[in-house]
Amino acid sequence: MWDSESDSTVGREYGNGVLNSSKQEVKNDGFERRDQSWHVTTDIPSDLLVQVGEVSFYLHKYPLLSRSGRINRTIYESKEIELKRVKLDDLPGGPDAFELAAKFCYGVPVDLTPANISSLRCAAEYLEMTEDLEEGNLIFKTEAFLSYVVLSSWRDSILVLKNCEQLSPWAENLQIVRRCSESIAWKACANPRGIKWAYTGKPTNVSSPKWSENKETSPSRNQPVPPDWWFEDVTILRIDHFVRVVTAIKVKGMRFELIGAAIMQYATKWLPGLVKEGAGENGNNKDNSWKGGTLHMIVAGSKEDLPSIQMKEQRMIVESLISIIPPQKDSVSCSFLLRLLRMASMLKVAPALVTELEKRVGMQFEQANLADLLIPAYNKSETLYDVDLVQRILEHFLVQEQTEPSSPRRQSFSDKHGYEGSPRHSSHNAKMRVARLVDSYLTEVSRDRNLSLTKFQVLAETLPETARTCDDGLYRAIDSYLKAHPMLSEHERKRLCRVMDCQKLSIDACMHAAQNERLPLRVVVQVLFSEQVKINNAIANNALKDSGESHYHPVIPTRKTLLEGTPQSFQEGWAMAKKDINTLKFELESVKATYLQLQTDMENLQRQMEKMTKQKQTSAWSSGWKKLSKLTKMSSMESHESGLQEPVLLQAEQVRKPRRWRNSIS
Repeated sequence: MWDSESDSTVGREYGNGVLNSSKQEVKNDGFERRDQSWHVTTDIPSDLLVQVGEVSFYLHKYPLLSRSGRINRTIYESKEIELKRVKLDDLPGGPDAFELAAKFCYGVPVDLTPANISSLRCAAEYLEMTEDLEEGNLIFKTEAFLSYVVLSSWRDSILVLKNCEQLSPWAENLQIVRRCSESIAWKACANPRGIKWAYTGKPTNVSSPKWSENKETSPSRNQPVPPDWWFEDVTILRIDHFVRVVTAIKVKGMRFELIGAAIMQYATKWLPGLVKEGAGENGNNKDNSWKGGTLHMIVAGSKEDLPSIQMKEQRMIVESLISIIPPQKDSVSCSFLLRLLRMASMLKVAPALVTELEKRVGMQFEQANLADLLIPAYNKSETLYDVDLVQRILEHFLVQEQTEPSSPRRQSFSDKHGYEGSPRHSSHNAKMRVARLVDSYLTEVSRDRNLSLTKFQVLAETLPETARTCDDGLYRAIDSYLKAHPMLSEHERKRLCRVMDCQKLSIDACMHAAQNERLPLRVVVQVLFSEQVKINNAIANNALKDSGESHYHPVIPTRKTLLEGTPQSFQEGWAMAKKDINTLKFELESVKATYLQLQTDMENLQRQMEKMTKQKQTSAWSSGWKKLSKLTKMSSMESHESGLQEPVLLQAEQVRKPRRWRNSIS
């Protein structure tokens, strides 16, 4: 192998010695530039004009025809008898590359360097400067320099790959990109003991990493080579070439956490605003070391919001980075994934990649912090924050926990790098951390008046009940939602409070809830009752400890004793609640009295109706009997006349008896 000093020396000797041509058909003293044209200083006038872009080259046919198959074919296949002008607008490398190729054709010494070798190799391929025309032609020379000089040097491989960005697709088709990427990957994965640590991106007086085959050579007396020594160099590459390098490094078997750290550093450099200073809940997250700029709250993506790189380029960068993140958990931090997800939502990245990124966040959701979770809604939603996105991430987290319930959890990103406050936890503790995070998120987004009650309730109830040992955070979120939505009906407020378990509230939360006028009265009563039960149990436990008895049955204290052991604020809350209860009882008694009065009035009306009905029936019966009495009198008179008085009297008596019976019936 060569170190950086020997690389440049070999390149200069190789260029000045081998590229000198002894077969100069046209005597020349060199090339000179006049405005936008190049002229050969010879005694023979030029007979061919080569136009490359806006630059004109006044040359001679024979030196070019002897070494360039393309120009040779262009001239001889032309319909013009004397072709004096050739246009090469699509030549890779442009006028600079053609200048070097023309000098080579004239036998002028050409210095091959990492800065010009890629463009000159592509230009030689374009001009078809092969061995069929002349031995040792330009294709052979440049290919040898690439293989034996460039690919042996770390710095030269990086610079050549960087210069290939303007040579697509020629550099890709000539395998320059592939060979440089594999060379970089091989050196990045090699044992760093043979490297003297230095960066390519540093000033020119600082050499690049030096490679030595001698194992006795010490890497550096001042400081050892860190494992991420290659990060800064590869981040200067364009995204497609960076992907090629990272893919080759993966094949070599590098540790996934180093690959993830390189991806994060690349994103910091090429995605301004992705990472902010002071990231993390406690401010001691490693994310603080990536300072790519200030994070702005972008509500709608536009070109004005992206001053450094166009949206299309940033979308391509985000999509490429998502596709090369190692599949292992904790290869990158959750904070980085969430910020990348924010940009993906803003830039309208492909839905499949967004879903993949959401799953990755769900795998390590317990490491997230609230600031990164507040992702604005870029899809023209009514809400300020994308609550649906957090809901999907939470569902991915629960699915991940269910699929791997018994597997040991890997060490988190912060554990591996020695950060505080992130020890290894069990699955249950991870759910508890996520529950606290979700409660904090609900408290923050509940201030949005456009947040519907259904979305709030669904997000709060997604986690199982066992995930929350205390519902104080959920109570704060509910109270914040009630403040921001004062027009909720009684039914909606009760529905909102159902997501909370009153028995899981602390004493401070119960004291606050007892005086909270926004809560439904039923919830206040439940809070007071649960707190009374807690006080009873506490008194019983204290009495048990004082007495030292093993079998103690606590006696329910009197109301006076209970109130004496209750805080004053709690007593005031209980008094207010009791006053409200008494008011409701009084109103209920009033309603009952009104109901009884109405029932009495109804019974009176029914009696009057019955009397009226009875009178009508009585008048009908009396008129009928009057007619019957007339007939009886007439018959009695006739009987008297005929001497039949006794039978008539008997008949009259028989008639009167059913009358008395009917009257009694009526």
